[in-house]
Amino acid sequence: MSLFGLDSHNYVDRELGWIDFNSRVLALSEHPDIPLAERLRFLTIVSTNFDDFFMIRVANVVGKIGKGDTTKNTSGLTPPELFSEIMSKSRALIERQSVILHKQILPELAADGIHLIKFEDLVAKERELVNEYFLNLVFPVLTPLVVDPSHPFPYISGLSLNLAVILKNPKSSEQFFARVKVPPLIPRLYRITREKETYFLPLENIISHHLHELFPGVEILDHFDFRVTRNQDIELDEDDSVDLLESIEQEILQRRFGPPVRLEVTNQSKSESIQSLVTELGMDVNEVISYKGPLDYSGLAQLISATKSKRRFTNFEKSMPKILADIKEESHDKIFSRIKKGEILLHHPYESFNRTVVKFLQSSAIDPNVLAIKQTLYRTSGDSPIVDALIEAAENGKQVLAVVELRARFDEIANVRWARKLESAGVHVVYGLMGLKTHAKTTLVVRQEGSELSRYCHVGTGNYNPKTADIYEDFGLLSADKQLGQDLSKIFNQLSGFVVETAFNRLLVAPRTIRSGLLEKINREIDHARNGHEAAIKFKLNSLIDEEFVSKLYEASSAGVKVDLLVRGACSVIPGITGISENVRVRSVIGRFLEHSRIYYFANKKRPDIFIGSADLMERNLDRRVEALVNIKDNSHINEIVDLLHEYWREDIHFFEMNNEGSWHELRDNQLLLHDQLIKKMKKSR
Repeated sequence: MSLFGLDSHNYVDRELGWIDFNSRVLALSEHPDIPLAERLRFLTIVSTNFDDFFMIRVANVVGKIGKGDTTKNTSGLTPPELFSEIMSKSRALIERQSVILHKQILPELAADGIHLIKFEDLVAKERELVNEYFLNLVFPVLTPLVVDPSHPFPYISGLSLNLAVILKNPKSSEQFFARVKVPPLIPRLYRITREKETYFLPLENIISHHLHELFPGVEILDHFDFRVTRNQDIELDEDDSVDLLESIEQEILQRRFGPPVRLEVTNQSKSESIQSLVTELGMDVNEVISYKGPLDYSGLAQLISATKSKRRFTNFEKSMPKILADIKEESHDKIFSRIKKGEILLHHPYESFNRTVVKFLQSSAIDPNVLAIKQTLYRTSGDSPIVDALIEAAENGKQVLAVVELRARFDEIANVRWARKLESAGVHVVYGLMGLKTHAKTTLVVRQEGSELSRYCHVGTGNYNPKTADIYEDFGLLSADKQLGQDLSKIFNQLSGFVVETAFNRLLVAPRTIRSGLLEKINREIDHARNGHEAAIKFKLNSLIDEEFVSKLYEASSAGVKVDLLVRGACSVIPGITGISENVRVRSVIGRFLEHSRIYYFANKKRPDIFIGSADLMERNLDRRVEALVNIKDNSHINEIVDLLHEYWREDIHFFEMNNEGSWHELRDNQLLLHDQLIKKMKKSR
């Protein structure tokens, strides 16, 4: 494969691009038009994002270093160089995060009567209450562990919050290291009400002020908070797996023992104390990140809960497609006749997921004419009505197939549980194809209608998860199209059986046809541009890092194709490079809802060719996953998506833009928040 002008100067590294994405998320915590509680929430999101980042992506880089890999990647960095860049950018971002919390968020919360305090800030009566709380409810749960010749260094579980304590024996002057784990089942913040003000005291601060109760008779020289992040990436050899479900369960058990890749400490700790901990963990000082406490901002959720409603995003009533709006709860069969009248394009969360997609599945479960339901499940909610509907369908005697992806990262435990539950209810559960994750969002319902069988379909861009559907922006298509039904039948037969070659009508399916299909359409736009026609490509996706597509989009730009890229996360394409990407624009919109839909638009000589679906332009999505993109046929739906893309490219909204050096800058002044504008637009269209 020859790459079009692709080198380290015009390709942004995936990991560094991901840090840039979180910098954009962090910028929302400073935005004056975003309610205070939501600004704090964005602050906590960055923390959890970085946890995942280090557990998987950075762990992968550290693994390469451990193997002595010095190969340069496309961005021109060896693994040691990349790790150094990651840590430098991570430390800078986390320091900025700490400044925002302490200089902006907490003072504004204090003005609202909500305070994050230390033990020293308590009055005498409050200290008595906290002392009683500690002795009765905290002390019995704690297990102080001292490291000495008879007590080896304890195992530190990943992402647990701990206190490191340096002790001195007053008789022998010998020093010891001790660890105290902050109990995860006790509320992180202790709440105190003083007049009309609310005060929150971190649990780790309470414990640190009572260390003398845990270590009586010894001198406490130093103490500080710390967290360890461990490698959580599962590497499963499927070729050696007799039972994939059992193999996943075993791998999950082993995950907690992954090697450490990051050590977080509070920055008031003494360097010699940190070094002692680093040595015991078998880590390097370069893997340490220190910042002003508290550690783990996700533990500040109680502060968000305590804020006034006016400090949060206002609730809005989700709309319904007009064709489904008048269907009564008990009329389970009418949804099929409405779908048969014409395809229905859904846009969540602006349109209800529960009253459309969930309703579709629930109706299918109880409708006596429905014979079979087949669905892919990548992630779902803990109390999933989706799973309940599949179980009810099986209990009603219908043929039900659930393709459960056991390897959905960080959801493996939940998916194993759902797989067991579905199997016990009589659902046919399969785990997809060897070596391929099933990431497609598809449902097929087969219904007896007179002497014929009709197939009803749903293809989406997001997971079958009612909870995330409230905060993730996604599209879905409900259809009774015969060609689409045939396509989905082929996919499910491939996933549950053995199909070597499959041709599709309306779908592009990875790993077989998405890469080649999208490249073919880019080439078509290139040909149009070279023949003097207007040519344009508009992609909206989560990540764009696949080298072949980066190269091809540069080629398109050089041929005169206008390329507009809306990328939420990592984007390796750099716009505005002379002779390479002068016709490329890269924008990122981040806000109230997590932009999750994937849209692939091709101008096609003013006859727009549009696909929506589950696949990003990443090598894993294109070559190592089962993904599905559906071609949009209805002209009204095409116009709706074109109008939406126009909204994203308005100049009066808040957005981030990449420059010709691969850096992002924020356009905030007098800018409207897009998601608020789309909510208003939805209300007007009712």
